[in-house]
Amino acid sequence: MGSNLAGGPAPPPGGPGNGPPVSREEFDALFDAVRAWGRWDRAGRGAWNRVTPDHVRRATALVRSGTVVPMGLPWNTRPEPDNAKPALHHMSDLGDTEAPEPSAYKDFIAVDYHGKSVSHLDALSHIAYQGRLYDGRTAREVVDSGGARFGAVAALGALVTTGVLLDLPAVLGIPWLEPGQAVHARDIAEAERALDVPIGDGSAVLLRSGRFRRRRELGPWDSGAASAGFHVDAVPLLAERGIALLGGDGDSDVRPSPVEGVHSPVHALAIAAMGVPLLDNLDLEALSAACAEADRYAFMLVVTPLNIPGGTGSPVNPVAVL
Repeated sequence: MGSNLAGGPAPPPGGPGNGPPVSREEFDALFDAVRAWGRWDRAGRGAWNRVTPDHVRRATALVRSGTVVPMGLPWNTRPEPDNAKPALHHMSDLGDTEAPEPSAYKDFIAVDYHGKSVSHLDALSHIAYQGRLYDGRTAREVVDSGGARFGAVAALGALVTTGVLLDLPAVLGIPWLEPGQAVHARDIAEAERALDVPIGDGSAVLLRSGRFRRRRELGPWDSGAASAGFHVDAVPLLAERGIALLGGDGDSDVRPSPVEGVHSPVHALAIAAMGVPLLDNLDLEALSAACAEADRYAFMLVVTPLNIPGGTGSPVNPVAVL
């Protein structure tokens, strides 16, 4: 990756930065290569089974300054190019529906959170490839209008583990990666060296592309059509490292997809093949600044999704503690 990644107007979708192209046959072979079905008794938790009490203790040892950095985006109720289904928020009680003293003020919230504008966790019931969820479960048999009976977010519980920030703009000395730019395995290895932050077993890997700095400076764009993210050739390295969670300020996939006929190939590989939940749409700008100030890019990460029986994911506000 080079200087062509510097900030500027969004390139048209389909530029060369998202390649090289991958055929469906090549993708299917890659899916089989990283597939981790039948590995854990509590299959609905997938790769979160990797995180043991020892992993938690090692993560807590990373807390030194006590700096706490939340990563959730503000609740966005405005229609925008990257917010086709705005969240809902309205007041349901203005202190006038109950007996006074004290008066009570209440509100209502709702959201269709799987998209580009809400920080959220994708559970293992969120993605199927060729009709199968993680661990080979047939999606139509375990997911219906009542929710998911396998891989629901309620099965995951909370996660405390070591978080690793792959701050690619910091490595490259640029403000952000351009929409449509792919991050490859070689870029992960370069970031590990440059930031002195090896990816260990049971860790959570967060990719900062600088999306929200770009958005704040240049305005919103349709990130479903063009966004920086991982190319599928990065996934075998992440599988080899034994990660428990993958996320970033996008949705982990480079868009447009480089894979013929598969619109979200990293989702399919991570969730359906490897059993790795995803964190989407995190605001990583404050974490980038905190890591730069501390001169370290590993930290304790806390993720506490809502306890939604049958849910395919949850809005979240993950917290890094340095």
